[in-house]
Amino acid sequence: MELNLEIFDGLNPFKENAYLVHDYQKAHLFDPGFSNDSEWELLLQNLDTNQLEVEAIVLTHAHVDHIMGLQKAMQLFSVPVYMHKDSFIFIEQYPQQATMFGFRAEPIKVDPHFIDASWTLQIGSFQYDARNTPGHSPGHLSFYHKPGGWVIVGDALFAGSIGRTDLYGGDFEQLEENIRKKLYTLPDETVVWPGHGPHTTIGFEKENNAFVKQR
Repeated sequence: MELNLEIFDGLNPFKENAYLVHDYQKAHLFDPGFSNDSEWELLLQNLDTNQLEVEAIVLTHAHVDHIMGLQKAMQLFSVPVYMHKDSFIFIEQYPQQATMFGFRAEPIKVDPHFIDASWTLQIGSFQYDARNTPGHSPGHLSFYHKPGGWVIVGDALFAGSIGRTDLYGGDFEQLEENIRKKLYTLPDETVVWPGHGPHTTIGFEKENNAFVKQR
C-alpha cells in the first residue's frame, strides 16, 4: 500500500523536520519536534482538514530536537511510541540534553515499543523496512517505504551532508558504513526525507555527497 507523506519543516530552534505519514484515515507521526503553539497548530489543522487519526508515534532517534514535542503528542493522541532500545537513554536524559543546549525541560514519561534492527515494522495496515543506521546516534533507525519510493532517515543522511558524529555515541566510520550498506543500497530514485533541510535522492547523494560518495 502506497502511503502519503507530509513534512513539517523547520520546527523548534534546531530547524527539525517532522513527518506525517497517512492513508487519508490513519496517520503515523515521525520525530515530533513541535515546540510552540504555532507549530502544533500546523499539525492539528492538517489532521483536522484531512480527517486523520494518529495511531502511532515513531522515532528515528531521541536527540533533543526530535523529541521536544513527544510528551505533548502522547497526551494529545494516547498512542504507542516506537523506537530502538539503544535510543532510550536519550529519553531518560532529556532534561540533561536540554540543559546542554541552554533551556530547561521536564522528564518525558514513556513506555515505548522497541524496534529491533532490520525489522519489517507493521503498525496497523502500514509497513516499513526499519534499517539500523547508527553513527550519528546509538539506536538510530531509518524507515524505508518501498511502495512509495521514499525513506525517512532522521539525521543519518542529509542533502549533501551527514549527521554530526561528535555527540555522545557518535562514530563517523560506523555512520559511513551504515549509509553505504543500509541506504546507498536502496534504488537510486528513492526520495530521502531527512531530519533537517531539504529532501534529496539516494542516487544524487551517492554521486555528490561531500562526506560519503559511492566508491
